[in-house]
Amino acid sequence: MFTSVHAQQLEDFGYCVIEQALDAQKTGTVRQALLGAVAESERRGIPTYIPNLDPNPSNTRVFNLLDLDPVFLELITHPLAIQIVGDLLENDFIVSNFTANIARSGSQSMVLHSDLSVVLPEPWHAMWSVNAIWCLDDVYAENGATLYLPGSHHIERRDQLPEDIEPYLEPMQASAGSLVVMDGRLWHTSGRNTTEDQERALLFGYYSRSFIRPQWNFSVALSDSTKQLIGPELHHWLGLGINANVKPLDGLL
Repeated sequence: MFTSVHAQQLEDFGYCVIEQALDAQKTGTVRQALLGAVAESERRGIPTYIPNLDPNPSNTRVFNLLDLDPVFLELITHPLAIQIVGDLLENDFIVSNFTANIARSGSQSMVLHSDLSVVLPEPWHAMWSVNAIWCLDDVYAENGATLYLPGSHHIERRDQLPEDIEPYLEPMQASAGSLVVMDGRLWHTSGRNTTEDQERALLFGYYSRSFIRPQWNFSVALSDSTKQLIGPELHHWLGLGINANVKPLDGLL
């Protein structure tokens, strides 16, 4: 449940953690599905190591999740996530992307960024995008928790960032089954996994206002069999109709 406390944390810190958004059994089911998605992505020839994102192959990234297992269709439309995103984005949003990242032992940090800066030029005046992050493992500093720059969701231009950022970064820690809601303006990076054998698996449901072009072209990426499983609302959020993601007109008369 998203409470006023969560809303205040989101305003103050740029993110909040909703514990036990998924029960242990569901979390385990989704994690197994993710491992299957890794194998299927590689079978399809879609690499899970992206050299321009990660310093080494210890970070495993999975794209096009919605086409790899129906459980990911469930999560991208999870009632809690949709309620929160709808409230934050004024009920005018699209699904921009849905990806996964598994930080394995030895993984290093990617480049510091904000999700909104990737899809929209500065200045960033408002919370025009939101990441709903599903934690499939306990997440803590040593196993690669996301590192964020406190207060950076109020930065409107890149030149307002401090020159030496790393000393100010803090980890987003959460237990398995949690939902982390992150303001798209918050500057962050993946943490380093310094453990010997622990993994950190996260799913990133990225939602943005409808006027922003999505990161992923779902009309091309999704198979016909997957499209048949998609209901009318998700069909619109994914831009699969002839009008793509255009917001319906709201007449003044």
